[in-house]
Parts: sequence; structure tokens; C-alpha cells
Amino acid sequence: MIAFVGVVAGLLLLIAGGAGVVKGASEIARKAGISPLVVGLTIVGFGTSAPELVVSLIAATEGETALVFGNIVGSNIANIGLVLGIAALIYPITIERQLVRREIPLLLLATSVIIVMSLDSGLRSAPAYIDRSDALVLALLFCTFLYIAAGDAMQSADSETLVSEIHGNFFFGIESNNRNSWLMVGVGLVMLAIGGQLTVSSGIRAAEHFGVSSTIIGLFAVAIGTSLPELVTSIIAAVRRESDLAVGNVIGSNLFNGLFVLSISGMVAPIVVPAGGMIDLVISWLFAAALIPVFFFGKACLTRPLGAALLLTYGLYVVARILY
Repeated sequence: MIAFVGVVAGLLLLIAGGAGVVKGASEIARKAGISPLVVGLTIVGFGTSAPELVVSLIAATEGETALVFGNIVGSNIANIGLVLGIAALIYPITIERQLVRREIPLLLLATSVIIVMSLDSGLRSAPAYIDRSDALVLALLFCTFLYIAAGDAMQSADSETLVSEIHGNFFFGIESNNRNSWLMVGVGLVMLAIGGQLTVSSGIRAAEHFGVSSTIIGLFAVAIGTSLPELVTSIIAAVRRESDLAVGNVIGSNLFNGLFVLSISGMVAPIVVPAGGMIDLVISWLFAAALIPVFFFGKACLTRPLGAALLLTYGLYVVARILY
């Protein structure tokens, strides 16, 4: 029980620390004359995925690579099954043509690449893991994604407004002077470090206490917790009927997790693909692929019944994965 409380406390510190870093850094950048668009592409984008990144880096440093794998893949599954499912229940989400033409195929490609990288046992009779050479390939793919995303943002007339919406709502619109901004960054970084360490150590103890693997703890307890920033952002977007933000936030976060967080973690230590890990990767791929027929056969709208179906499917996956 104490270990589980430690996981929750660590996750809360991670979320609060990420919010503090983003808010403080955004204020510093704004006062330095840096475009809100650039801030949104870098600082805000990092902030919503900071929990996954910090937890994965600390776990990789400590050799707990099963927790790294579970956190990253579990977050990607939760982002679509849980986050999009809840957002669609709040208000039907329109799936933009560009997402179907490019972003979702990019996510499917990235997940497919990771699946192929995990076929070591079948291809060369070796333990399956994401090594440093694999990590470099993922990092190059991430650079390609960033280039595409930056080009889109520069052409978008609404991008400045959109970043302001995220900045003003998710981070509670806290005003601060320059000195307080630096303090917020410093305190936020400390909270991220402490929260990450607490989450990893408590997650390992929780796994030992409940007699389950670190992968299971990462897939669900840690992954759902680190997906809370995406959940909050998507709920805000759904309430404001900003469908492009609700879906784009999830797809962008999944690309960030798979291409950046996994690549950085893989450079720290080879990420072993645990037992059942290939199934988790395939489930992640199927959740993303399920959005494509919704566009073509569901009037390009993720309706409330479809949102409920996503939540139900995610729930069944959780039960099956824990039991089997």
C-alpha cells in the first residue's frame, strides 16, 4: 500500500513539476521576445510529455528497462483508448483529413519500426531489445516529425491562438515576474527529479509487493499517471470543441513517446522487450489504426458510442493483460 501511495505521490510531483517548468520557461521566453509559436512547439510540447521522459530516463539509468517499456507503450495505448475515449464522451471529435493523410500514418510507421526492432528473437535468435543503434534510427525519425510539425505550424493562421489557449488553460494562467519565472523553472526541475525517482522506486516496490512484473506496473499505474497532462489537455479541447487539438495532442504525444522518449532512453541503456511486449506493441498499433476507418466510414467523427467502445476495449485489454 505504501508503495502504491509513493507511485501516486511521485506522479503528482511529476505533473506539478512539468507544469512549473513549462510555465516558468514560457514566461522567460515571452519576455525575451521569443514567439509563442516557438514556445508551443518546444517548451509546451516537452511539458505534457515530461513525466514519461523523466520516469523513463531514471528507470533506464537504474537498469529497470521493463518499466521504461511499459511506461512508453502503456502511455501510447492509454492516450488513445482512455484519453480519446473520455474526450469523445464529452463531445464528439471530428477527425481532420490531415491526421488521416499524414500524422496517423506517421504514428503507424513509427510503431511498425519499433515492432520490427523488437523481432530480434525471431530474426537473429537473440533477446529482443531496443539498442543504441535502434535508438539513433528513432531519433532521426523524430527529427523528421519535428520538421514536418514546424512547417505546419508556420503555415497555420491559428497557431498563435492555439498555443495561447494551451498556455492559459492547462497551466492555469499563472502570472509571474522574471525572477519568479526562474524560480518556477528551478522548483519544477527539482520536483521532476524527485517525482521521477519516487515513481520508479515505488513502482518497483509495488511490483514486488503485488507479485507482478515491472512491465505491468509501467503499462498501467505509471503509464496512466504520466498520461494525465494529455488527458487534461484533451478534456479542455473537447469542452471547447477544438477537435484538432484533442486528437493532435494525443497523436503528437504518442509520436513524442515512441520516437523521442524511447530513443533517449535507449541511448542510456538497451531497452529489453519484456514477455508480452510484442502484444502490447501490436495493440498500440491497432488502437492507432482504428482511427482511420472512423474517418472513412464514420463520417470523420469519433462519436460518443465510438468513444465508449474505445474505453471498453481499453478496459478489456487491461484486464486481459493483468490476468494473462
